[in-house]
Parts: sequence; structure tokens; C-alpha cells
Amino acid sequence: MITGTVSIDAQVTLSYRVIGSGPRDVFLLHGWMVSGAVYDDFLAAMAACQAGELRLIVIDQRGTGASSKPESGYTLDRYAADVLAVADALGSRSFVVVGHSMGGQIAQWLAAHHPDRVSGLVLLCPVPASGIPLPDDARGLFRGSGGSRSAQQTILGLACKQLDEATRERLLDDAAGVSVACVQQAFDTWTAGGFSDRLSAIRSPTLVVATDDPFLPPAFLLAAVVKPIARARLAILPGPGHYVQAEKPRETAALVQAFLAGLGG
Repeated sequence: MITGTVSIDAQVTLSYRVIGSGPRDVFLLHGWMVSGAVYDDFLAAMAACQAGELRLIVIDQRGTGASSKPESGYTLDRYAADVLAVADALGSRSFVVVGHSMGGQIAQWLAAHHPDRVSGLVLLCPVPASGIPLPDDARGLFRGSGGSRSAQQTILGLACKQLDEATRERLLDDAAGVSVACVQQAFDTWTAGGFSDRLSAIRSPTLVVATDDPFLPPAFLLAAVVKPIARARLAILPGPGHYVQAEKPRETAALVQAFLAGLGG
């Protein structure tokens, strides 16, 4: 594994990890309230099978993990620009994007606005381009959860179906390092969405993975994400909830590996 950083401006430096040295680049984009550490078990499953075929790139997005934690900048266009900055620094002209939750929304933005850069999409329980408005009580819980382990534990309890205790504690430890500004502003970003009209510009093959996610069930993802994207298809993994790559890392890795194999050279 190689670790590195990219300076975006005077206030923001992004941290990333690179696993493997294969010819195909795969960026892993995490969702809200966590960092790239949410992919750790998934990475182990992927590396065991395809270490020589892929270059897996995991970014800690601004406000999370080892990256800078500015007071602003938590918008879809800024997140996408951050990904492209890391890609450019690594000499990655074309790449597959695996995005979870809000990371799946960022992945859709990238593919819609920069279709020449994205060769494939895997969207794990993705937030749709339209956003996802929540009831007032849920909105208050989510938006106000920054710095509150108890609130974040409640959210994981609501979102997950098969998260073991050790993984839950690791995710909560990771969430503790996400800035309050990031939690609040990124929540506003993914709930608002606002670019559904751009999904027809996505040209890349797309796999949408749905689960027993209580917030983003398969029928909803089929209508909001799969149908608007010309080359998208739906795979359903029953059992886990929203954090599929943490709840069922090996099964999720198998789905991603099959998708990558289908892309060919």
C-alpha cells in the first residue's frame, strides 16, 4: 500500500491510499459521516482476488480521515473536483468509480459531467441525483450528529441490518474524526441533489447494488438511479442494510469483481 497527499489549495490537502499496481484504476468514494476507512474490509477481499489486476485508490474526502477539515467546500462540484485532482496527480486519465451512499451520488456527478474520465460505475446503495429529503425528525438527527457518538450510533442502528459489533465500533471511531462542518454541509448537499437532468449524459456501464437498506430500497433505486442511466442494471444483495461493503465485504467484492471482469480490457 502507498499513501499520499494532494494539495488542492492553501487550506485543503487530501489524503489517499493506493493498493495494487494493476493496469485498471478503481476509485473508491465513501459516503457521509465516515472516511475511506469504511472500505477496509472490502479492500482486503478485493486485494486477495485481484491484487495484480487493479490499482485501487481510496480518498479521504475533505473533512474526513487524514484529509484537511475546512469550514466550507462540501458541495458536489467540489467533491468531484477533488477526485479529479487526485486522479490527475496519479496520472489516471480514465477510471472506474465505486461509490457508496453519498459517494455514489458523487460518482454519478463525475460520470455525468466528465463522461470521458469515467469508464465504469458501481453504485453501492447510492443517494440518487435527485437527493433524498428526510422527515424533520430524521433530518434533525442526521444533520446534528457531528461530534455525537450516540447520535451516530443511532444512525448506524437505523441504517444497518448485519453490522457486527467490532465493525460498528470501528465505524464510530472513524465518524468521530469527521468535522462538524462536514457532517452538516455534506448532509445538506446529498439531501438536496439537484442534477437528475444530467444523468442521460452518463455513457459508462453502471451497476447499482441494492440491499435491504431501509432508506434506499431496491424499487426506489430502480426508479431513481437505474432507469435514468442508459447502461445501468440493478443487482440485489438481500440481507445487509445501507453499509453493504462493511456488512458484507466479501459478497460486495464479488459483485464488483464480476462487474470489472465484464468490462474486459
